[in-house]
Amino acid sequence: MVQESCEVTRVSEVAPHTFSLEFCSPGIAETAAPGQFVNIRINRPNSPLLRRPMSVCDVEGEIVKILFNVVGTGTSLLAQTIVSEAIDVLGPLGQGFDLTNPPGLAIIVAGGLGVAPFPFLARSLARQEVPFVSFVGAKTANQLVLDGLPNVSAATDDGTRGYRGTVVELLRSWLDRSAVSRQTVFACGPAAMLRSLQQFMQELKMSCQASVETAMACGIGLCQGCPVELVEGPQQYKLSCKDGPVFDLSKIVI
Repeated sequence: MVQESCEVTRVSEVAPHTFSLEFCSPGIAETAAPGQFVNIRINRPNSPLLRRPMSVCDVEGEIVKILFNVVGTGTSLLAQTIVSEAIDVLGPLGQGFDLTNPPGLAIIVAGGLGVAPFPFLARSLARQEVPFVSFVGAKTANQLVLDGLPNVSAATDDGTRGYRGTVVELLRSWLDRSAVSRQTVFACGPAAMLRSLQQFMQELKMSCQASVETAMACGIGLCQGCPVELVEGPQQYKLSCKDGPVFDLSKIVI
């Protein structure tokens, strides 16, 4: 983990109220793993005191990319940053996806901004020569962010692009027609999506690593402010920032 003042190299709006931001950080780029996150402070007057946690969306060379929605003061200020401006970044943080035993096929399932950690995961899977397919869902077509995800199929609630329905329904339809064995699902998205996916994974007895979306404060486990309830075990809770944000989906309460 390092703390660096990082130069912003690119900012762009990739969907309504959704921004991609790239910054230069040799230290974070060298050590980050798919599924980890960074904690960012904007160096501007009236900036929020607390940092904002952001998934590492991708890493290329010394450049780290994040993807975020504008939802409040902090993310609004982050979207207004300009090239060459400095932001204060702490990272990489958390526990990422476990790729020590690569599956026969990796299945990426993302809902909304849950797509954020997956371009980096896709890059790592390709490097390990692990085949993968991607499924991304959103409410409507202009909210889909598919950059950096090859082999991708889309689902929209209103049917304006791809499959009409949820991304979990799309996954179910695809698996009904697939004969591939040894799959592992990698997922990220809102709680409703993860609950639906959890039930589906239990039906099929398939393993799923899920990155949970929780509010965080310190990002390093000191404030105890991001608990994730466990289904069973000696501990009742773990921390999203320290023990996650990636968990075995079968072992947590969504």
